[in-house]
Amino acid sequence: MAQQLVFELARPEPPSLANFVPGANGEAVASIAGLAGGELAVPGLMLWGEAGAGKTHLLHAAIDVARRRRPVFLCAHPADAPTEPDRLPPGTLFAIDDVQRADGAAQARLFTLVNTLAASGAQWIAAADIPPARLALRDDLRTRLALGLVLEVRALADAEKPRALAAYARERGFHLSDEVIAYLLAHTRRDMATLVAALAGLDRQSLARRRPVTVALARDWLQRQQGLAG
Repeated sequence: MAQQLVFELARPEPPSLANFVPGANGEAVASIAGLAGGELAVPGLMLWGEAGAGKTHLLHAAIDVARRRRPVFLCAHPADAPTEPDRLPPGTLFAIDDVQRADGAAQARLFTLVNTLAASGAQWIAAADIPPARLALRDDLRTRLALGLVLEVRALADAEKPRALAAYARERGFHLSDEVIAYLLAHTRRDMATLVAALAGLDRQSLARRRPVTVALARDWLQRQQGLAG
């Protein structure tokens, strides 16, 4: 129960490039920033990788960056793809998640959409669990998706997480000791979304109580969550 509450009570911050821990995904993060800012001259960007690697986070982060500069359109599922893509404003960044779930009707709409975006100078960013060449999609859609920049998003290995968490803490302006990192890894879920949410929550606790982020603070915070759960 405490592990579940970490994610709930830490109030996860909206996905952004700033709160994504890149690990080995530096190229993907840089490419997304360039695409969202209109500085990357490619038709689109295809992200693929295993569940939990951070693809959905990066899609939302791309929209977060792009909406300050250009029109955006986000589809959480292929079934939500627009039926009249020619009505999208010029320069739109279109983002779509879980491309592998597209049925026949959605594939037809996506094919038309990708072609329409290219003709209007707009761009797309998509995510799937496998690379486009292996997706069970119609051949013409697979070909169009492969014309974009294709990048794998790699989940952080457990051995990489301590350094990544320490770096994230430094970005937020506080020190995270090895002891606190070990405590969090032992007492919360080990996926990065939960761990980053926990760090954000601990940072807020530290500021509110004017105490450094220590094992004692982390233990007290988790115990209080257990008490709330009871």
